[in-house]
Amino acid sequence: MHPSHQPLSLKQVLFCGAMIVTLSMGIRHGFGLWLQPITQENGWTRQSFSLALAIQNLAWGVIGVFAGMLADKWGAFRVLVAGAVLYALGLAGMALSPTPFTFALTAGILIGAAQAGTTYAVIYGVIGRQVPVAKRSWAMGVAAAAGSFGQFLMVPVEGRLIAGLGWHSALLVLAVMVLVIVPLAFGLREPRHGATPLAHRDQTIMQALREAFRYPSFVLLMAGYFVCGFQVVFIGVHLPSYLRDRGLSPEVASYALALVGLFNVFGTYIAGELGARLAKRKLLAAIYLGRAVAIAVFLLAPISPLSVYLFAAVMGFLWLSTVPLTSGIVAQIFGVAHLSMLGGFVFLSHQVGSFLGVWLGGYLYDTTGSYDIVWYIAIALGVFAALVNLPVKEGAIARPAAQPA
Repeated sequence: MHPSHQPLSLKQVLFCGAMIVTLSMGIRHGFGLWLQPITQENGWTRQSFSLALAIQNLAWGVIGVFAGMLADKWGAFRVLVAGAVLYALGLAGMALSPTPFTFALTAGILIGAAQAGTTYAVIYGVIGRQVPVAKRSWAMGVAAAAGSFGQFLMVPVEGRLIAGLGWHSALLVLAVMVLVIVPLAFGLREPRHGATPLAHRDQTIMQALREAFRYPSFVLLMAGYFVCGFQVVFIGVHLPSYLRDRGLSPEVASYALALVGLFNVFGTYIAGELGARLAKRKLLAAIYLGRAVAIAVFLLAPISPLSVYLFAAVMGFLWLSTVPLTSGIVAQIFGVAHLSMLGGFVFLSHQVGSFLGVWLGGYLYDTTGSYDIVWYIAIALGVFAALVNLPVKEGAIARPAAQPA
């Protein structure tokens, strides 16, 4: 950042960033509530709905890399505004799509692109550049907790909108609501000097990418994040239908997803706090192992509203607590000049896992009549992710000399 310009205030960055993530992630977390209304009214299979959301997650990951590059160079403001407009168009398109193909274009590609420009990679880039190192992990935890609060706040709202207005009108209301991101984006306009980048760079984009992908710890973080995406998106999208298949009411599913959001507020905040004091790689390993245990116990226990709520609370505590820790390690290793871009590549791995988790859930349900196989895969992947995070090196990468820009 140019020395003649003061950074944004911490309160401003946290408030605007947290509110944006609350809206963007909060709306997204409720998409599973639309699975049965949309498929039943339109006569679509669950795989058709799941494929659209799988495409959404993959588009989010792929486009997120480029959104991160733009945000690193020109600032988050323009990316956030474009993302908000795309989000509104995508939600309206979901309501009006007559075929699975157009639904995949709107719910899939449009909203995926919108989420790339309105969620963690872009917001964390601002935090990395504007918040002092000593408070960075904590600030990332606050932003992640905001996304969790958005789930707690928005999922019940979405459930009530569907019940009161019908699923078409509910989506149109959300399309208007998401445009609140535009005025909030003004609070994240970063100071810069003329056309110079927002942070001093000793590397080009290609040099930064070559360095990252040749560094084993970066690859291991990507592998762990793949598992995170598989687990949380499978559960977020398919848990409501799984519970209804087991004879529980739709309200149980809505309350369960809200509990995930509520307890994730505490989980992500505590993860950010602990990440400033303890080894982040060990915390990540514990989180992934904890998820595997929680899923196994949930499947073994008799199904009831109480068991569902307990599972939701435990999973909520572990839900997005991986986000500030993973992003914090990337910032520690490589610095902040290319943080949004590198975070975008790590998140792309997360979204490939999300694609497989949500699509495989729908595909295996349609072919076997059960979600059991996907639950077992989620347990095995949790153990795998715990193991691959342990060897990660968190220290700054050794660069023998500054590379020319």
